[in-house]
Amino acid sequence: MTMRRRAPEAMRARLLDRLDAAWRDLLDSYAGLADADLLAPGVTGAWSVRDIVAHVSVWEEEALKHLPLVLEGERPPRYLTTYGGIDAFNALMIERLRDLPLPGVLRRRDDVHRRLVAYLETVPAEQCVRETRFRRRLRLDTFGHYPKHAAGIRAWRERGV
Repeated sequence: MTMRRRAPEAMRARLLDRLDAAWRDLLDSYAGLADADLLAPGVTGAWSVRDIVAHVSVWEEEALKHLPLVLEGERPPRYLTTYGGIDAFNALMIERLRDLPLPGVLRRRDDVHRRLVAYLETVPAEQCVRETRFRRRLRLDTFGHYPKHAAGIRAWRERGV
């Protein structure tokens, strides 16, 4: 029985480690860039690193908003129905954050991520054991999402900032 209790907690720890590793890799992808570089458009489409950071924070906020619904057995609203699709949602959210200065985007990044990790430490560990709806949503919004943007930033840097 003791082993059964530890297994979910060990899986939660591994999940948090996976999240942290992907997060650190994203942060490393733009570490050392000057503020002017963080604001330069064209990293991914017209987006700057600043826009990407704001975008990632939006999706972490979406996780914070929708993961509790998933735990309750509910289904979050569909982006297609509510916003006209994920691309439309992304564009709307970036436009809403357009006037937030870089220091504000970076503070928001840290605050939202800290809240997400704190939340994950409170969810039932059994949600971390297998590919539950909860874990799938978490992966899509976070550790499955960060690497795409880290790779895009690195490719942009290789092209020569």
